[in-house]
Amino acid sequence: MIRQRLPQLTRAARRSFYPGRIPCSRSLTTSRASLTESDGVSSNARVGRPHDISPRASNIPTISSDESKTKVSWPDGRETTFDNYFLFDHCRCPKCFHQQTKQRLKTLSVIPTDIHPISVEVDKTGVHLTWSTSDSHKSSFPLEFLRRSAYDPPLASYRDEKESRILWNSQIEQSPPSVRYTDIMSTEKEGDTSGRAILKLLNRVHDFGFCFINDVPATGEETKEVIGKVAHIRNTHYGGFWQFTADLSHGDLAYSNEGLPAHTDTTYFTDPAGLQIFHLLSHPSPPGTGGATLLVDGFYTAHLLSTLYPTSYSLLSRLRIPAHASGTEGTMLRPPLSQPSFRHDEKGQLVQVRWNNEDRGVIGQGWTPDEVKGWYLAARRYDELNRSEDAEYWVQLKPGTVLVIDNWRVMHGRSAFTGSRTMCGAYVGADDWLSRRAALTKKYEIRKKSILVEDWSVGW
Repeated sequence: MIRQRLPQLTRAARRSFYPGRIPCSRSLTTSRASLTESDGVSSNARVGRPHDISPRASNIPTISSDESKTKVSWPDGRETTFDNYFLFDHCRCPKCFHQQTKQRLKTLSVIPTDIHPISVEVDKTGVHLTWSTSDSHKSSFPLEFLRRSAYDPPLASYRDEKESRILWNSQIEQSPPSVRYTDIMSTEKEGDTSGRAILKLLNRVHDFGFCFINDVPATGEETKEVIGKVAHIRNTHYGGFWQFTADLSHGDLAYSNEGLPAHTDTTYFTDPAGLQIFHLLSHPSPPGTGGATLLVDGFYTAHLLSTLYPTSYSLLSRLRIPAHASGTEGTMLRPPLSQPSFRHDEKGQLVQVRWNNEDRGVIGQGWTPDEVKGWYLAARRYDELNRSEDAEYWVQLKPGTVLVIDNWRVMHGRSAFTGSRTMCGAYVGADDWLSRRAALTKKYEIRKKSILVEDWSVGW
């Protein structure tokens, strides 16, 4: 194990990263504003063009509309404008939107280019428009939808809203997240605890980037069953559910007994695995030694990099790195498009770390000489943060403990080992586990800021 000291940070900067002190810590965030909603009295009116609908109560918005646009004036003084074509396209009435499948029923070509409201009603539930169609088509838009879908301009409180992530370092060993196998495997007849336990597991994976499942029977069959309860197993060139020893049956260092530095898996996929799930089935000691598991919060170290070396962070967010898997006969994996080490969503939040030096291809195609030099410096700095004593969490896995890792965030590795060591596990797609988490959240009506139980972008 190579450990390095973390570069000097201010006391305030370091304090916020420790477990227990960051119940709502965020990765690469901007400031947020709150937006409140209170009940109001409805207001109805017939309108011409242009028209202005002013509610009788000041706690609901004012609406004005003309032949091309509809403006919403919010009680806090902000204004957002929507193109009428946009609003009609997002109508969720039964004629436009299948209520069960949540799919659109009309094509863009059937929407009149001069579509506009001829009547507007506004109340505490939303804005209700009657359109200039032959059948007096009606649409209703909840206020929450209008706030979140605002684009001209966006409402800052929603544009800047980020998902909560609990950043952690080596001190996580004092109280790592875990759930119980018996809870996950319980049946609906036993009080519906199974679904809630799975949601608890997925929430902890979301918040921390990993979670242990304790007291799992140390067999491949039981392990596969518990993974299947969580989400669908993803098939790759390694198979679906896999069980292996250090026999190099695949041309990958994971199938050896060598030590592995912290890395994410399947960087050579266009869509890297979402979850990496491990279960150590056996490693008799003696005679076997070593094989400790390493975990590093890639979001935590990325946050440190952005604080200490913002230019380096920018380079790792911009320059695209090729990756490959070529060690297995008949397999030549390489994404058609290279990707940067840090990927962000449309709000600028870090959502994925791709970091695997062993699978990295030849860099520099299309780069300037300064970018090549700058990337090596940035990558070295990030590597030093990942290998620091502050960041590394080492744990000796034992039979009976399943480890679930968010492969888009938390890097894993291991120390070298001797003796016969048998592991099993599987990959799960990112879309699959995030979808399962959202569906279970909605089922149990658990209101978390990180999940919109009523999906405003689909069916409200």
